Amino acid sequence: MQNLLFFSRVAFICNICFVLAWLMKYYPDLPSGHLVSMILILGLLLSLILNVVVNGIMLVLLIRKKPVWNHFPGWLIIINFLFLFPQIILFIR
Repeated sequence: MQNLLFFSRVAFICNICFVLAWLMKYYPDLPSGHLVSMILILGLLLSLILNVVVNGIMLVLLIRKKPVWNHFPGWLIIINFLFLFPQIILFIR
């Protein structure tokens, strides 16, 4: 459970980078650099992959009636799950 908590937190950080990468689309005159590249890679590539894996494992644990809500903050589970929908929609388009 500790590993899943760690990856759930990393997925949350990647989801924040997803929002920043989405906002960068509207501000195209940002200087290129390491920080912008890292935000784009974490936000557009890693956030989708990690969020699908973390939410898939969470869904399996919830179906098996494991005490997920006791080990993970509720807001973290909900936020990661809510970020999954726009990521999938943007990935399909």
